[in-house]
Amino acid sequence: MLLAGDVGGTKTHLGVFSKEKGPREPLVEADFQNADYPDFESILREFLTPVNQSIHKACFGVAGPVMDGQCRITNLPWIIREKQIQHVFQIASVRLINDLEATANAIPFLGPPDLFILNPGQVVRRGNMAVIAPGTGLGEAFLTWDGQCYRAYASEGGHADFAPRNSLELELLLDLRERFGHVSWENICSGKGISRIYQFFKSKGYGEEPAWLSEKLNRGSDPTPVIVAAALDDERSCDLCKKTLDLFVSILGGEAGNLALKVLAAGGVYLAGGISPRILPFLGSGRFMEAFRQKGRMSELMSRIPVSVIVDPGVALFGAAHYGFKVL
Repeated sequence: MLLAGDVGGTKTHLGVFSKEKGPREPLVEADFQNADYPDFESILREFLTPVNQSIHKACFGVAGPVMDGQCRITNLPWIIREKQIQHVFQIASVRLINDLEATANAIPFLGPPDLFILNPGQVVRRGNMAVIAPGTGLGEAFLTWDGQCYRAYASEGGHADFAPRNSLELELLLDLRERFGHVSWENICSGKGISRIYQFFKSKGYGEEPAWLSEKLNRGSDPTPVIVAAALDDERSCDLCKKTLDLFVSILGGEAGNLALKVLAAGGVYLAGGISPRILPFLGSGRFMEAFRQKGRMSELMSRIPVSVIVDPGVALFGAAHYGFKVL
């Protein structure tokens, strides 16, 4: 029996898997809101207590860099250690991998129902692939063919320096630099990034905030879902929210194109994370692909790279389970 998990910055998705049913059919699964727990072990304990199964091995995709069998979660005050989980829960073999590495491990096994196509492109067989995932943070990873199968690699590219492409993005950079000093792609291409873009537009006078939206924003603790919902609402239009999502997907498209260039992702680029499936109308509007393609002399090459959104919400758990069965 294999215990697998997707440990993000906001929530944790756990499942128990058998070799017979495979990594896409958990025997038991559950979601947990991380803010409700002091540490990862508390979540594991609550999940495993009613599970009447003997766990032999475990693999967790975790949102942060994994070094020497441990990870300090980037957007949480948690440190997760393989040896400690082995000892506390008496599991023979435990492996931590980066959460985007877990997602990347699932990509070779995804089918048409799992994907929303943004650009069909021309798939190069056994070509490199890339995955970029805006959520609580911005994750990036890539895959290469090793002669027998695809091998996934983690990255912390989301924390690289943000590079503006026009005067509006330069204005945004200067605004955020006053607040953060260092401005990374994650500062913008993430859940908090959406609210930062919105506040930037509002404070600079690029649009008016309607009274009904002010009321909703004041009622909630997280403005991002409210902004996204208002941008997608065709009946009650909010130009400020639509402008926010337009700029968000354009900047995300630019960084997805950067990643594709750096790893020469001729096998395809895949958008994952919690945000991408929720904003498909904006991703499919053309702004994302326009920014993705605009790479000077490489623009024609970029137009041939396939780009898809992963719409399966359990892809990282599936990838962690697949890795666990393959390696442990």
